[in-house]
Amino acid sequence: MEAKIFKTLPKEAERIRKKVFMEEQGFQNEFDETDRISLHVVLLDVSNPVGTCRIYYSEERQCYVIGRIAVLKDHRGRNAGSQLLKAAEKEIRKRKGNRAELLAQVRATPFYEKNRYFSLGDIYMDEGCPHVWMRKELR
Repeated sequence: MEAKIFKTLPKEAERIRKKVFMEEQGFQNEFDETDRISLHVVLLDVSNPVGTCRIYYSEERQCYVIGRIAVLKDHRGRNAGSQLLKAAEKEIRKRKGNRAELLAQVRATPFYEKNRYFSLGDIYMDEGCPHVWMRKELR
């Protein structure tokens, strides 16, 4: 699989996020102003887009944030999510970032822990779904 970086939200990423977050999980407020300031990563299996995430620098958190991490259902459990995170982390390192944070759905924390992220504790509700901030030091 190969990852491509985009400076604006590509249609492929938009389609994946609609499918995963809106159709499968029922979120309504999927797209926001952060999309405009983010880099967008699209993971391709041959030429088929199978996953996406966005990366932006947060002044509030004083680090890069990886968000809207989504993999199409038929590619889950096949290492696509980990490859997507690795591509995002590589891009952050390229920009001299040394820490990444993400706001994970609580049910997905084992996946992020497997990728060496650790929970920062407090749980936040987003559209009725519990989320927790997680962090990874990038070396």
